[in-house]
Formats: sequence, C-alpha cells, structure tokens
Amino acid sequence: MNAGAFLITFREALEAAIIVAIIVAYLRRTNRSNQIKDVWMGAGLSILASVLLGAGILELYGGLEEKELFEGVASYLAVIVLTSMIYWMATKGRNIKAEIESKVSKVINPLALIGFTFVVVFREGLETVLFLTPFATQDLEGTVMGLIAGIAGALFLAYLIYGVGMRINLRTFFYYSSILLVFVAAGLAGYGTHELIEWGEEEGMHLGFIGEKVYDLGIPGDSIWHHKGAIGSIFAVLFGYSASMEWGRVMVQLGYFTVALYLVLRAYGKEPSLAKGNSKLKSAM
Repeated sequence: MNAGAFLITFREALEAAIIVAIIVAYLRRTNRSNQIKDVWMGAGLSILASVLLGAGILELYGGLEEKELFEGVASYLAVIVLTSMIYWMATKGRNIKAEIESKVSKVINPLALIGFTFVVVFREGLETVLFLTPFATQDLEGTVMGLIAGIAGALFLAYLIYGVGMRINLRTFFYYSSILLVFVAAGLAGYGTHELIEWGEEEGMHLGFIGEKVYDLGIPGDSIWHHKGAIGSIFAVLFGYSASMEWGRVMVQLGYFTVALYLVLRAYGKEPSLAKGNSKLKSAM
C-alpha cells in the first residue's frame, strides 16, 4: 500500500465527509431534512466524476511517449495544489463551518443544492486525483490500495465524530497532518525534478551540474532499502528518500521543504496552543 496515497486520500476524504456532515446537520437544524437526499445525490455525482477523471488521466498517460515529462509536470502540479490546500486550511479552514452554512442558507432549489454539494465535494475529489497521479504512474496497485484504505479510514473517523459523538480537535489534527504532507509534497517536488532531468537528458539538453549526482548510496534495485523496495518505497513516499539524487533534485526538494514548513508553522502558530482557542471538533469546524 502506498503510504502517501493513504495519507492524502485520508485527509481529502475526511474534509469531504466533514463538508457533507456540516450541510446535512444544517439542513436538519433548519427543518429542511427533506433536502438531504439532494446532498447525497450531489456527493455521489462528484465521486463518479472524480473516478472518471482519474481513469481518463491514467488512460492518457498510457498512450504517451514522453512519460518522464508527464510525470514531472504532474508532480509539480500536484505540489502546487497540495501546497495551496495545506495553506488554505491553515489560514481559512477554521471558518469552514460558518462559510458552508452561510452558502447553504441561500440555496433553496433542489438542483442548486445538488450543484453546490457537487462542486464543494468534487473540489476534494479533483485535488485527490491530481495528488495521486504521480503515485499512480509509479505504483498503480499500491496507490489504489492506499486510496481505498484512506477513504475507509476517513469515513470511519467521520462516523465516530458525527455518528458516535467522539470529540476531537480537528485543528490539531490538520496541524500535524499538514506537517507530514509537507514532507510528502517535498518528495513529490524532488521526484518531479528528477523526471524532468531525465527527460532533458534524453532530449540532449546540457544541464550542467543540475543533472550531476550529489550522492549514490550504491543500493541495488532489488534491495528492500532501495527507494523502490519494500521499506525504501515507504520512506520515498513520506520523506522523499532516494538511493541517489541529482543536484537539481536536492536543491528543489530541500528548498521547497524549508519554505513550505516555515509557512505552515507560521500560519498555524505555536502548537499545542492551537487547542486553547479551538477545544473540540464541533466548535472547531
């Protein structure tokens, strides 16, 4: 199972589940329970659209000749979207409950409610597809397993929160998961750079020291410690580990990690002081 795919899917699916739960709870509280079916329809259509989009991207990838270029660009795109999502949750996500309820209060028509739910949930699905594309091109089976496990885990946690009433500080959860996702995004940035370097060399470009190796651990490809091995692949996904790296990859990966981690820590403030102002899930979201 791809650990990165699990982490990303778990977080995205949990966000989608929280949004749906907020809408459903608001409709019940305002005596509009008869419209809950429209919410489920919108959510179902968004999931279907996300699946079709993912299948279409993989089909496109299978027919490409310059796969390194595609993987490099896809990795960079995933990093950009992932970074914006992390930073948005840190700076604006704390008001998501009020924002969603305000918009739902203005949506009365059933088709409009279906459309609104589709858009807000599909945003999470689109992000998930973009994030998982680089992983799927490397390890489709592991990515699918991570996807399924992530969705199952998110739905289970959402049930514990909204079905059983378990109290949890979501702000703290997103804080620590954001830090871990910075590691994942840094690894994606490094991997994308590596693929672009390989593509450039195949095209005959003179990359200078950017394409030169910084180090090579000399680990054979069939070793469990290789970045494609059983253990090494986990560290590769979560922390950007590789048995060898070029100068360009090291500079991009470390540069991104330093800047992104600084921005996340600054946006959230000092932990665990977050919990003082946002004690539990129901008050936080």
